[in-house]
Amino acid sequence: MDHLQRAIEIATESAGSDGGPFGCVIVTERGVYEGRNDVVARHDPTAHAEIQAIREACRAEGTHDLTGAVLYASGQPCPMCFAAIHWARIDTVLYAATNDQAAAAGFDDSFISEVACGNADGPVAFRHAPQDNDNAPFDAWAANDDRVQY
Repeated sequence: MDHLQRAIEIATESAGSDGGPFGCVIVTERGVYEGRNDVVARHDPTAHAEIQAIREACRAEGTHDLTGAVLYASGQPCPMCFAAIHWARIDTVLYAATNDQAAAAGFDDSFISEVACGNADGPVAFRHAPQDNDNAPFDAWAANDDRVQY
């Protein structure tokens, strides 16, 4: 079975149990890792299939950097998953269903992109609250000779 078909199979199985209708497979040089949407089962709004697979791959490979990996998703990744894919340095994403298909099934996250791009007001109030020491964490980071840049 090819990896994209496996992601769809995971999503279909997940939708028929206690998960959401999303599945993911990540392929690296060292292994194949799978994730399913476990938002409800884990009471964790970040437990999307892509995030679950990224966590598993990073844990198994002992790294936060998945350069060279290919991610296969049953559906087009949401903005949160896109950010995680970026931070994990995954090179290629192949997805089956589009955001429009997900929205038709009740998973419409288009407003997140609109808010993030400054094109709309969102349901959460974000306000900048400057502090005298708000740069202290970054100063501590810069001073740490043992830091691992990511």
